Amino acid sequence: MKLPALLVAACVIAQAQTPARAPQATLKAAYQGLFHIGAAINQRQFEERDERGTPIITSQFNTISPENVLKWGPVHPAKDSYNFGPADSYVAFGEKYGMMIMGHCLVWHSQTPQWVFQDDSGKPLTREALLDRMHDHIKTVVGRYKGRINGWDVVNEALNEDGTMRQSPWYKIIGEDFIAKAFEFAHEADPNARLYYNDYSLENPAKRKGAVELMKKLKAAGVPISGIGLQDHNKMDVPTAQVEAETIEAFSALGLEVNISELDVDLLPRTTNQNSADISATAAGGAASNPYTAGLPDEMQAALAKRYADLFEVFVKHRQNIGRVTFWGVTDGDSWLNNFPTRGRTNYPLLFDRQGKPKPAFDAVLQKAAAK
Repeated sequence: MKLPALLVAACVIAQAQTPARAPQATLKAAYQGLFHIGAAINQRQFEERDERGTPIITSQFNTISPENVLKWGPVHPAKDSYNFGPADSYVAFGEKYGMMIMGHCLVWHSQTPQWVFQDDSGKPLTREALLDRMHDHIKTVVGRYKGRINGWDVVNEALNEDGTMRQSPWYKIIGEDFIAKAFEFAHEADPNARLYYNDYSLENPAKRKGAVELMKKLKAAGVPISGIGLQDHNKMDVPTAQVEAETIEAFSALGLEVNISELDVDLLPRTTNQNSADISATAAGGAASNPYTAGLPDEMQAALAKRYADLFEVFVKHRQNIGRVTFWGVTDGDSWLNNFPTRGRTNYPLLFDRQGKPKPAFDAVLQKAAAK
């Protein structure tokens, strides 16, 4: 039915007088020119099957890291077998949306199958045999994505809490130079990729001291290392903003790029006295350690927002030395902290809630970019 001309005119006037809805501010726009900002993403998300998480990733972030698909176990499960399907999809997703793509991780003591360290009879490999196996893996994986993955966590978590070398199979069979060799192999496979050492609890004085000494040795030996990843799996009270700043300064003073590579904030009551993010350090808990199953109270939302504001104040201040800040997960429901160190808890460590809605912490992080 044709509308009367007068009614049509009234509709046009009403539309003209209605203010356009302002687009939601985004993290990647707010931090443009400061550093890249991103998230670790899972397979449902990069295959675009997560209707809640994927739109957040594509709208808010300009760099991505893979939660699992490029770790040794998933991508190279058997001696003569690689599984590149999921990793190919991850890289294609990043390219589709014009993101800086990170690779995580090439050499780690965890999520590496036992066959990697054993010969056909189940006995430990020799040093040379394990170096050959490491070289083949890195050449194959890094070489496949040469020029497409921008940077790699080459070695992950090689230090103990006291700053000494972890007694991993890599260390026991090859020796301390397994780290240098891994970086050399990665650089050989892709000379233009950025190469990083990645670890947790580097804010702790003893571990930080050990890591600083390790980085000095690597640089003095001419190892092609670009920077370091501070995982920053934080508590509400640890590390302090001052300690965070001192840690960034300690590594940037060595001429290293610093990345905040796995950021989240565990706000639940402690079930262990350690501040470690060692995935083997699990602990039991009860109802008292899981107090927010019905939702996060307003006062805790405000406390989390302040915690993130304090951290990002440090990051913004040190922006000349920071390449990226990457959250370990997208929404609260995705976070590994729902099951670490105690399984089955309801945690709230990220900027987006379980429905994918931005929390007060999101606004606090945006404001810190504006206040630079």
